[in-house]
Amino acid sequence: MEVYLDNSATTKITDSVRDRMIKVLYEDYGNPSSMHRMGVKAEQYMKEAAASIAKCMKVEPKELIFTSGGTEANNLAVIGAALANKRRGNHIITTRVEHPSVHQPLLFLEENGFEVSFAPVDETGKLIREKLYDLIKENTILVSVMYVNNEIGAVQDIDELSLELKKRKKDIIFHVDGVQAFGKYRIYPKREGIDLFTFSGHKIHGPKGIGCLYVNDKIRINPLIFGGGHQRGLRSGTENVPAIAGLGQAVEELYMDFDTKIARMYELKRYFLKEVSTIEGVSINGLPKECTGEFETEQLKKTAPHIMNVSFQGVRSEVLLHSLEEKGVYVSAGSACSSHHPTPSVTLSAIGLDKNLMDSTLRFSMSELTTREEIEYTLVQIKEIIPKLRRYTRK
Repeated sequence: MEVYLDNSATTKITDSVRDRMIKVLYEDYGNPSSMHRMGVKAEQYMKEAAASIAKCMKVEPKELIFTSGGTEANNLAVIGAALANKRRGNHIITTRVEHPSVHQPLLFLEENGFEVSFAPVDETGKLIREKLYDLIKENTILVSVMYVNNEIGAVQDIDELSLELKKRKKDIIFHVDGVQAFGKYRIYPKREGIDLFTFSGHKIHGPKGIGCLYVNDKIRINPLIFGGGHQRGLRSGTENVPAIAGLGQAVEELYMDFDTKIARMYELKRYFLKEVSTIEGVSINGLPKECTGEFETEQLKKTAPHIMNVSFQGVRSEVLLHSLEEKGVYVSAGSACSSHHPTPSVTLSAIGLDKNLMDSTLRFSMSELTTREEIEYTLVQIKEIIPKLRRYTRK
Protein backbone atom coordinates (compact mmCIF):
# COMPACT_ATOMS: atom_id res chain seq x y z
CA MET A 1 0.00 0.00 0.00
CA GLU A 2 1.20 3.53 -0.79
CA VAL A 3 0.20 6.41 1.46
CA TYR A 4 1.10 9.99 0.54
CA LEU A 5 1.14 12.23 3.63
CA ASP A 6 3.32 15.06 2.33
CA ASN A 7 0.57 17.25 0.91
CA SER A 8 2.01 20.41 2.46
CA ALA A 9 4.95 19.91 0.10
CA THR A 10 2.80 19.28 -2.97
CA THR A 11 -0.51 17.71 -3.94
CA LYS A 12 -1.66 15.45 -6.74
CA ILE A 13 -3.39 17.30 -9.57
CA THR A 14 -6.97 16.30 -10.34
CA ASP A 15 -7.97 14.65 -13.61
CA SER A 16 -9.88 17.74 -14.72
CA VAL A 17 -6.84 19.97 -14.08
CA ARG A 18 -4.68 17.60 -16.11
CA ASP A 19 -7.21 17.50 -18.98
CA ARG A 20 -7.51 21.28 -19.16
CA MET A 21 -3.73 21.73 -19.20
CA ILE A 22 -3.29 19.13 -21.95
CA LYS A 23 -5.89 20.89 -24.08
CA VAL A 24 -4.05 24.20 -23.74
CA LEU A 25 -0.64 22.58 -24.37
CA TYR A 26 -1.68 20.69 -27.51
CA GLU A 27 -4.61 22.58 -29.00
CA ASP A 28 -4.87 26.17 -27.75
CA TYR A 29 -1.16 26.86 -27.51
CA GLY A 30 -1.05 30.45 -28.79
CA ASN A 31 0.84 33.27 -27.12
CA PRO A 32 -1.71 35.35 -25.14
CA SER A 33 -0.03 38.55 -26.34
CA SER A 34 -0.58 37.68 -30.01
CA MET A 35 -3.42 39.50 -31.76
CA HIS A 36 -4.65 36.61 -33.90
CA ARG A 37 -7.33 34.07 -33.00
CA MET A 38 -4.92 31.62 -31.35
CA GLY A 39 -3.56 34.40 -29.14
CA VAL A 40 -7.03 35.61 -28.23
CA LYS A 41 -8.02 32.05 -27.29
CA ALA A 42 -4.98 31.72 -25.01
CA GLU A 43 -5.75 35.07 -23.42
CA GLN A 44 -9.30 33.89 -22.79
CA TYR A 45 -8.01 31.02 -20.65
CA MET A 46 -6.17 33.56 -18.50
CA LYS A 47 -9.25 35.74 -18.16
CA GLU A 48 -11.40 32.76 -17.19
CA ALA A 49 -8.88 31.64 -14.56
CA ALA A 50 -8.62 35.15 -13.12
CA ALA A 51 -12.40 35.43 -13.02
CA SER A 52 -12.74 32.12 -11.17
CA ILE A 53 -10.12 33.07 -8.59
CA ALA A 54 -11.50 36.59 -8.18
CA LYS A 55 -15.02 35.25 -7.62
CA CYS A 56 -13.72 32.79 -5.04
CA MET A 57 -11.87 35.53 -3.13
CA LYS A 58 -14.46 38.29 -3.76
CA VAL A 59 -11.87 40.55 -5.40
CA GLU A 60 -11.43 42.03 -8.87
CA PRO A 61 -9.62 40.03 -11.60
CA LYS A 62 -7.38 43.03 -12.27
CA GLU A 63 -6.05 42.72 -8.70
CA LEU A 64 -4.47 39.31 -9.44
CA ILE A 65 -0.94 38.74 -10.72
CA PHE A 66 0.12 35.28 -11.91
CA THR A 67 3.63 34.24 -10.90
CA SER A 68 5.84 31.15 -11.15
CA GLY A 69 4.75 30.01 -7.68
CA GLY A 70 4.36 30.99 -4.04
CA THR A 71 8.03 31.90 -3.69
CA GLU A 72 7.97 34.48 -6.47
CA ALA A 73 4.62 35.80 -5.26
CA ASN A 74 6.03 36.34 -1.76
CA ASN A 75 9.18 37.98 -3.15
CA LEU A 76 7.11 40.30 -5.32
CA ALA A 77 4.82 41.20 -2.43
CA VAL A 78 7.54 41.88 0.14
CA ILE A 79 10.27 43.46 -1.99
CA GLY A 80 7.83 45.13 -4.38
CA ALA A 81 5.87 46.79 -1.59
CA ALA A 82 8.99 47.84 0.30
CA LEU A 83 10.61 49.48 -2.73
CA ALA A 84 7.42 51.20 -3.86
CA ASN A 85 6.77 52.73 -0.43
CA LYS A 86 10.28 53.48 0.86
CA ARG A 87 9.65 57.23 0.83
CA ARG A 88 7.13 56.68 3.63
CA GLY A 89 9.52 54.63 5.74
CA ASN A 90 11.95 51.74 5.84
CA HIS A 91 10.69 49.61 8.74
CA ILE A 92 9.14 46.15 8.23
CA ILE A 93 7.68 43.77 10.80
CA THR A 94 7.37 40.01 10.45
CA THR A 95 7.35 36.92 12.68
CA ARG A 96 9.97 34.35 13.62
CA VAL A 97 8.11 31.51 11.89
CA GLU A 98 7.87 32.74 8.32
CA HIS A 99 8.59 30.65 5.23
CA PRO A 100 12.05 31.19 3.65
CA SER A 101 10.38 32.87 0.66
CA VAL A 102 9.41 35.70 3.02
CA HIS A 103 12.34 35.53 5.43
CA GLN A 104 15.08 35.64 2.79
CA PRO A 105 13.66 38.64 0.86
CA LEU A 106 13.44 40.48 4.17
CA LEU A 107 17.10 39.75 4.87
CA PHE A 108 17.87 41.08 1.38
CA LEU A 109 15.97 44.27 2.17
CA GLU A 110 17.78 44.55 5.50
CA GLU A 111 21.10 44.42 3.64
CA ASN A 112 19.84 47.25 1.45
CA GLY A 113 18.93 49.78 4.10
CA PHE A 114 15.60 48.56 5.46
CA GLU A 115 15.04 47.76 9.13
CA VAL A 116 13.32 44.44 9.92
CA SER A 117 11.80 43.52 13.29
CA PHE A 118 10.79 39.98 14.23
CA ALA A 119 7.82 39.35 16.51
CA PRO A 120 7.93 36.21 18.70
CA VAL A 121 5.41 33.37 18.89
CA ASP A 122 4.35 31.22 21.84
CA GLU A 123 4.98 27.50 22.25
CA THR A 124 2.03 26.68 19.96
CA GLY A 125 3.29 28.89 17.14
CA LYS A 126 0.67 31.59 17.73
CA LEU A 127 1.88 35.14 17.34
CA ILE A 128 2.19 37.10 20.59
CA ARG A 129 0.19 39.96 19.16
CA GLU A 130 0.92 42.65 21.74
CA LYS A 131 4.64 42.17 21.15
CA LEU A 132 4.06 42.64 17.42
CA TYR A 133 1.99 45.78 18.01
CA ASP A 134 4.74 47.16 20.25
CA LEU A 135 7.12 47.00 17.29
CA ILE A 136 5.10 49.48 15.21
CA LYS A 137 6.91 52.76 14.63
CA GLU A 138 6.31 55.94 12.69
CA ASN A 139 8.36 54.61 9.77
CA THR A 140 6.71 51.15 9.65
CA ILE A 141 5.42 50.51 6.14
CA LEU A 142 4.84 46.74 5.94
CA VAL A 143 3.81 43.83 8.14
CA SER A 144 4.11 40.28 6.78
CA VAL A 145 2.46 37.35 8.59
CA MET A 146 1.94 33.75 7.53
CA TYR A 147 -1.74 32.63 7.70
CA VAL A 148 -0.98 28.94 8.39
CA ASN A 149 2.46 27.73 9.38
CA ASN A 150 3.74 25.14 6.93
CA GLU A 151 5.48 22.99 9.55
CA ILE A 152 3.18 22.82 12.57
CA GLY A 153 -0.15 24.12 11.25
CA ALA A 154 -0.46 27.07 13.63
CA VAL A 155 -3.16 29.50 12.45
CA GLN A 156 -2.92 33.25 13.02
CA ASP A 157 -5.94 35.46 13.74
CA ILE A 158 -5.56 37.42 10.54
CA ASP A 159 -8.72 39.53 10.66
CA GLU A 160 -8.06 40.62 14.26
CA LEU A 161 -4.43 41.35 13.44
CA SER A 162 -5.39 43.47 10.47
CA LEU A 163 -8.00 45.42 12.40
CA GLU A 164 -5.57 46.32 15.18
CA LEU A 165 -2.68 47.10 12.82
CA LYS A 166 -4.78 49.54 10.79
CA LYS A 167 -6.15 51.07 13.98
CA ARG A 168 -2.64 51.80 15.21
CA LYS A 169 -1.27 52.96 11.85
CA LYS A 170 -3.81 53.21 9.06
CA ASP A 171 -1.33 53.25 6.17
CA ILE A 172 0.45 50.00 7.13
CA ILE A 173 0.51 47.49 4.27
CA PHE A 174 -0.49 44.02 5.45
CA HIS A 175 0.92 41.04 3.53
CA VAL A 176 -0.28 37.51 4.24
CA ASP A 177 1.44 34.37 2.98
CA GLY A 178 -1.60 32.17 2.40
CA VAL A 179 0.07 29.24 0.64
CA GLN A 180 -0.94 26.70 3.31
CA ALA A 181 -4.27 28.39 4.08
CA PHE A 182 -5.85 28.81 0.66
CA GLY A 183 -8.32 25.98 0.10
CA LYS A 184 -8.46 25.14 3.82
CA TYR A 185 -10.28 28.34 4.78
CA ARG A 186 -12.65 30.67 2.99
CA ILE A 187 -10.42 33.68 2.50
CA TYR A 188 -11.75 37.09 1.46
CA PRO A 189 -8.82 39.56 1.50
CA LYS A 190 -10.87 42.75 1.39
CA ARG A 191 -13.11 41.63 4.23
CA GLU A 192 -10.12 40.52 6.31
CA GLY A 193 -8.11 43.68 5.68
CA ILE A 194 -5.38 41.92 3.71
CA ASP A 195 -3.57 44.16 1.22
CA LEU A 196 -1.31 41.51 -0.35
CA PHE A 197 -2.11 37.79 -0.38
CA THR A 198 -0.13 34.95 -1.92
CA PHE A 199 -1.01 31.36 -2.79
CA SER A 200 0.34 28.52 -4.91
CA GLY A 201 -1.20 26.07 -7.39
CA HIS A 202 0.52 22.86 -6.38
CA LYS A 203 -0.78 23.03 -2.80
CA ILE A 204 -4.41 22.87 -3.98
CA HIS A 205 -4.32 20.02 -6.53
CA GLY A 206 -3.19 22.36 -9.28
CA PRO A 207 0.11 22.30 -11.20
CA LYS A 208 3.56 23.24 -10.00
CA GLY A 209 5.15 26.37 -11.40
CA ILE A 210 2.15 28.66 -10.93
CA GLY A 211 1.26 31.01 -8.11
CA CYS A 212 -0.83 34.11 -7.63
CA LEU A 213 -0.51 37.40 -5.80
CA TYR A 214 -3.53 39.48 -4.87
CA VAL A 215 -2.70 43.18 -4.75
CA ASN A 216 -5.39 45.50 -3.42
CA ASP A 217 -5.92 48.15 -6.09
CA LYS A 218 -5.06 50.89 -3.58
CA ILE A 219 -1.60 49.42 -2.89
CA ARG A 220 1.52 50.28 -4.90
CA ILE A 221 4.22 47.69 -5.56
CA ASN A 222 7.24 47.75 -7.82
CA PRO A 223 7.90 44.97 -10.34
CA LEU A 224 10.86 42.63 -9.88
CA ILE A 225 10.86 41.25 -13.44
CA PHE A 226 11.11 43.69 -16.35
CA GLY A 227 10.41 43.17 -20.01
CA GLY A 228 7.38 43.51 -22.23
CA GLY A 229 5.09 44.98 -19.60
CA HIS A 230 2.83 41.96 -19.17
CA GLN A 231 0.23 41.92 -16.39
CA ARG A 232 0.00 45.70 -16.10
CA GLY A 233 3.77 45.96 -16.02
CA LEU A 234 3.97 44.24 -12.65
CA ARG A 235 5.27 40.89 -13.89
CA SER A 236 6.73 40.82 -17.38
CA GLY A 237 7.19 37.62 -19.34
CA THR A 238 4.96 35.43 -21.50
CA GLU A 239 2.41 33.93 -19.16
CA ASN A 240 2.34 30.19 -18.42
CA VAL A 241 -1.12 29.70 -19.90
CA PRO A 242 -1.42 25.91 -19.37
CA ALA A 243 -0.55 26.30 -15.68
CA ILE A 244 -2.81 29.34 -15.29
CA ALA A 245 -5.68 27.39 -16.86
CA GLY A 246 -4.93 24.47 -14.52
CA LEU A 247 -4.88 26.79 -11.52
CA GLY A 248 -8.24 28.24 -12.52
CA GLN A 249 -9.69 24.74 -12.83
CA ALA A 250 -8.29 23.74 -9.42
CA VAL A 251 -9.81 26.81 -7.77
CA GLU A 252 -13.19 26.10 -9.36
CA GLU A 253 -13.20 22.70 -7.66
CA LEU A 254 -11.63 23.84 -4.42
CA TYR A 255 -14.77 24.84 -2.57
CA MET A 256 -17.11 22.12 -3.83
CA ASP A 257 -18.41 20.26 -0.73
CA PHE A 258 -15.93 22.40 1.19
CA ASP A 259 -17.37 22.00 4.69
CA THR A 260 -17.62 18.24 4.30
CA LYS A 261 -14.02 17.91 3.10
CA ILE A 262 -12.62 20.04 5.91
CA ALA A 263 -14.68 18.28 8.58
CA ARG A 264 -13.40 14.92 7.33
CA MET A 265 -9.79 16.10 7.50
CA TYR A 266 -10.26 17.29 11.08
CA GLU A 267 -11.76 13.93 12.00
CA LEU A 268 -8.79 12.11 10.44
CA LYS A 269 -6.41 14.48 12.23
CA ARG A 270 -8.14 13.81 15.54
CA TYR A 271 -7.95 10.05 15.02
CA PHE A 272 -4.27 10.14 14.01
CA LEU A 273 -3.17 12.35 16.92
CA LYS A 274 -5.18 10.39 19.47
CA GLU A 275 -3.62 7.11 18.33
CA VAL A 276 -0.04 8.29 17.81
CA SER A 277 -0.01 9.99 21.21
CA THR A 278 -0.45 6.60 22.90
CA ILE A 279 3.09 5.68 21.82
CA GLU A 280 5.65 6.22 24.56
CA GLY A 281 7.94 9.20 24.04
CA VAL A 282 5.71 10.91 21.47
CA SER A 283 4.78 14.60 21.65
CA ILE A 284 2.57 16.69 19.38
CA ASN A 285 3.77 20.14 18.35
CA GLY A 286 1.72 23.24 17.61
CA LEU A 287 -1.47 22.38 19.50
CA PRO A 288 -3.29 24.64 22.00
CA LYS A 289 -2.55 23.70 25.62
CA GLU A 290 -6.12 22.54 26.20
CA CYS A 291 -6.01 20.25 23.15
CA THR A 292 -4.80 17.01 24.74
CA GLY A 293 -6.14 13.56 25.53
CA GLU A 294 -9.23 13.23 23.38
CA PHE A 295 -8.11 15.97 20.95
CA GLU A 296 -11.62 17.40 20.72
CA THR A 297 -12.44 18.68 17.24
CA GLU A 298 -13.40 22.16 18.45
CA GLN A 299 -9.95 22.58 19.96
CA LEU A 300 -8.26 21.11 16.90
CA LYS A 301 -10.03 23.73 14.78
CA LYS A 302 -7.67 26.29 16.27
CA THR A 303 -5.05 24.62 14.06
CA ALA A 304 -5.01 23.86 10.32
CA PRO A 305 -6.97 20.75 9.29
CA HIS A 306 -4.23 19.09 7.28
CA ILE A 307 -0.91 19.45 9.16
CA MET A 308 0.31 17.27 12.05
CA ASN A 309 3.77 17.71 13.56
CA VAL A 310 5.00 14.90 15.80
CA SER A 311 8.23 14.33 17.73
CA PHE A 312 9.43 10.77 18.41
CA GLN A 313 11.90 10.83 21.27
CA GLY A 314 15.07 8.83 20.67
CA VAL A 315 14.48 8.32 16.92
CA ARG A 316 16.15 10.38 14.23
CA SER A 317 13.59 11.88 11.87
CA GLU A 318 15.54 10.97 8.74
CA VAL A 319 15.80 7.32 9.82
CA LEU A 320 12.08 7.15 10.61
CA LEU A 321 11.20 8.92 7.37
CA HIS A 322 13.04 6.33 5.28
CA SER A 323 11.75 3.45 7.39
CA LEU A 324 8.21 4.61 6.66
CA GLU A 325 9.13 5.08 3.01
CA GLU A 326 10.12 1.42 2.83
CA LYS A 327 6.57 0.62 3.94
CA GLY A 328 5.10 2.92 1.28
CA VAL A 329 4.34 5.86 3.57
CA TYR A 330 5.65 9.25 2.41
CA VAL A 331 6.07 12.04 4.97
CA SER A 332 8.38 15.01 5.55
CA ALA A 333 11.07 15.93 8.06
CA GLY A 334 10.18 19.63 7.71
CA SER A 335 9.56 22.24 5.06
CA ALA A 336 10.18 20.79 1.59
CA CYS A 337 11.63 24.13 0.54
CA SER A 338 14.50 23.79 3.00
CA SER A 339 14.72 20.05 3.60
CA HIS A 340 18.07 19.71 1.83
CA HIS A 341 19.71 22.21 4.14
CA PRO A 342 20.79 20.62 7.42
CA THR A 343 19.93 23.60 9.62
CA PRO A 344 17.55 23.56 12.61
CA SER A 345 13.92 24.35 11.82
CA VAL A 346 13.21 28.05 12.35
CA THR A 347 9.67 27.24 13.45
CA LEU A 348 10.60 24.50 15.92
CA SER A 349 13.31 26.75 17.36
CA ALA A 350 10.84 29.65 17.67
CA ILE A 351 8.32 27.58 19.65
CA GLY A 352 11.08 26.47 22.00
CA LEU A 353 11.09 22.77 21.15
CA ASP A 354 13.67 20.81 23.14
CA LYS A 355 16.87 20.52 21.13
CA ASN A 356 16.86 16.75 21.67
CA LEU A 357 13.57 16.58 19.76
CA MET A 358 14.61 18.84 16.88
CA ASP A 359 16.01 15.94 14.89
CA SER A 360 13.23 13.56 15.93
CA THR A 361 10.28 15.35 14.34
CA LEU A 362 8.16 14.51 11.31
CA ARG A 363 5.39 16.38 9.54
CA PHE A 364 2.36 14.44 8.33
CA SER A 365 0.11 16.43 5.98
CA MET A 366 -3.16 15.34 4.44
CA SER A 367 -5.38 16.43 1.58
CA GLU A 368 -9.02 15.90 0.73
CA LEU A 369 -7.92 12.67 -0.99
CA THR A 370 -6.52 11.13 2.22
CA THR A 371 -8.55 8.19 3.49
CA ARG A 372 -9.16 6.62 6.90
CA GLU A 373 -7.63 3.40 5.61
CA GLU A 374 -4.40 5.24 4.76
CA ILE A 375 -4.22 6.81 8.24
CA GLU A 376 -4.85 3.41 9.88
CA TYR A 377 -2.10 1.80 7.78
CA THR A 378 0.32 4.60 8.69
CA LEU A 379 -0.37 4.20 12.39
CA VAL A 380 0.23 0.44 12.19
CA GLN A 381 3.61 1.05 10.55
CA ILE A 382 4.64 3.72 13.07
CA LYS A 383 3.73 1.51 16.01
CA GLU A 384 5.78 -1.34 14.58
CA ILE A 385 8.79 0.73 13.50
CA ILE A 386 9.33 2.98 16.55
CA PRO A 387 10.19 0.21 19.08
CA LYS A 388 12.58 -1.41 16.60
CA LEU A 389 14.39 1.87 15.91
CA ARG A 390 14.65 2.64 19.61
CA ARG A 391 16.16 -0.77 20.34
CA TYR A 392 18.67 -0.20 17.57
CA THR A 393 19.51 3.28 18.90
CA ARG A 394 20.10 1.98 22.44
CA LYS A 395 22.57 -0.59 21.10
